[in-house]
Amino acid sequence: MSKADSNSRQGSYKANSINTQDSRMRRHEVTIELRKSKKEDQMFKRRNINDEDLTSPLKELNGQSPVQLSVDEIVAAMNSEDQERQFLGMQSARKMLSRERNPPIDLMIGKGIVPICIRFLQNTFITNSMLQFLAAWALTNIASGTSDQTRCVIEHNAVPHFVALLQSKSINLAEQAVWALGNIAGDGAAARDIVIHHNVIDGILPLINNETPLSFLRNIVWLMSNLCRNKNPSPPFEQVKRLLPVLSQLLLSQDIQVLADACWALSYVTDDDNTKIQAVVDSDAVPRLVKLLQMDEPSIIVPALRSVGNIVTGTDQQTDVVIASGGLPRLGLLLQHNKSNIVKEAAWTVSNITAGNQKQIQAVIQAGIFQQLRTVLEKGDFKAQKEAAWAVTNTTTSGTPEQIVDLIEKYKILKPFIDLLDAKDPRTIKVVQTGLSNLFALAEKLGGTENLCLMVEEMGGLDKLETLQQHENEEVYKKAYAIIDTYFSNADDEAEQELAPQEVNGALEFNATQPKAPEGGYTF
Repeated sequence: MSKADSNSRQGSYKANSINTQDSRMRRHEVTIELRKSKKEDQMFKRRNINDEDLTSPLKELNGQSPVQLSVDEIVAAMNSEDQERQFLGMQSARKMLSRERNPPIDLMIGKGIVPICIRFLQNTFITNSMLQFLAAWALTNIASGTSDQTRCVIEHNAVPHFVALLQSKSINLAEQAVWALGNIAGDGAAARDIVIHHNVIDGILPLINNETPLSFLRNIVWLMSNLCRNKNPSPPFEQVKRLLPVLSQLLLSQDIQVLADACWALSYVTDDDNTKIQAVVDSDAVPRLVKLLQMDEPSIIVPALRSVGNIVTGTDQQTDVVIASGGLPRLGLLLQHNKSNIVKEAAWTVSNITAGNQKQIQAVIQAGIFQQLRTVLEKGDFKAQKEAAWAVTNTTTSGTPEQIVDLIEKYKILKPFIDLLDAKDPRTIKVVQTGLSNLFALAEKLGGTENLCLMVEEMGGLDKLETLQQHENEEVYKKAYAIIDTYFSNADDEAEQELAPQEVNGALEFNATQPKAPEGGYTF
């Protein structure tokens, strides 16, 4: 995360009085680091499929016959007027481009194979649909290569011909066109928009029905996910918005690949402003996404969780839809998942909910999630610990005094929270320091500063803060100095004895005579 991102996130909890809308906008900015991580089980080009699928544009069966012709002979045959020679040349080209290792894509591009293949795609020039199929297959392989190789296919105007083939009576040919368009759209924002501007969405929506073969449906949904992917710029939303009802319905599928790609598509759409998040909410996708969080399949959980996490960066009302759909109990379970990246993203999602309003924080508390967060803070992967620390610090900012005290007394968060002051990452240290500052500010209001000082010191916090005064990061050592100077500098042994908290029912009691504290006092 960049310094600007860090500052933005820090700003979302620093003030005691928070403008919720501004906070939501700021906390949306800080999800960039998580979203940029490489997606597991997600390939945008060179899609893997089973060997028995004969329409695969990637690799031939191991027993395929070797290519007998040279590249020059292949090109000469493809340029022949004789249809049999054309077919033989096209078949040989396709086999050569389907080679498992180092297919000679650049060599064949240099020999002018791309415009020949595109000529074969056009019905007006040929009558052999198998020739079209082989040409589409070869172009799909070329488009699955580097950006320069994909650009060559685009610049020879292949896209409109592939879009036209979506209406082919041959389902294999239509599926091959979908595959090629998916590879092209997966190359980046510019290529994606070229595909969209050639009305690909009009072409694919009619292809999805109850009769669509599963392999075909998988490729269509993968293409849809690539049409939603990439930013700078984002895809034209008026076009992508048309996919949302279908994507929401596809969340009811029983197929793992369909579910995974539909979830990824929705994660890309929600990785944006609140208007786009609302469009996903309006499609009734949220309860379905939340339900998918209980799947045993990580390839589904990861994009479904990313989508839910994006949605709770939106407005309070959008976050409430996730909570109302039963999202919190499922997030609590995911915080116990055996995959560390899932735990991390679950903690990140919770941290965005605790950056919301006090009612939402209460829902997190009532779901028992802070028990899981404590475990993450104690034993979790560091990236998950960092997100759990955000969840705590956001609560110390936005929560009520009762909610914040619960973190310390009921959920015993303070010790593992303080232990993160030993982290190597200065950003995480600053998160914990800010949370501690918030705790001390509350304790000061409630007359419990001395009690909190003793707790922090007994837990090793004072030693850690003193060590951090030598830290190479300027913000870290300044924050450490400020906390020590404000709350610990006047303490001595005699004062500590005099001000030691009274034990009441096994709990350490704040000074109950101070104003603003409720009857009986807060206890740490």
